[in-house]
Amino acid sequence: MSDHYRNLERMYLSAPVNRSYSPTLEISEGRAVVEFEVGETFFHAANAVHGAVYFKALDDSAFFAASSLVPDRFVVTVSFNVYFTRPVSEGTLRAEGRVVHHSKSLLVAESVLFNGDKEVARGSGTFVPSKIELSEELGYR
Repeated sequence: MSDHYRNLERMYLSAPVNRSYSPTLEISEGRAVVEFEVGETFFHAANAVHGAVYFKALDDSAFFAASSLVPDRFVVTVSFNVYFTRPVSEGTLRAEGRVVHHSKSLLVAESVLFNGDKEVARGSGTFVPSKIELSEELGYR
């Protein structure tokens, strides 16, 4: 399975949206960790990280935790809930995702977002395997 994890990591890093974030991603069975540095371009008008950035980190880590358990299909997010607990204006964001339920047609994953050693948000999502096969066209290689 480690080839699958590395292929998913390359797919993630090749996505155009990640050019602005320069993230790292580490995947293991049912788990994923996303990390990136906070940048001023992520701020809303009150000089703290916009909620969309929190969501991206939480969804990405939960999504790839779920994807680690689906070896042949692109997984899609069906729903995702986010709970914000602290503002962030500097440092590194680290989202740790883990699968808490897995059946043939549905995966549920949770994620916790940290700024240093402080929890700043958490979320949970439901994911399903799509009809899209994992391929080089998606960056899966």
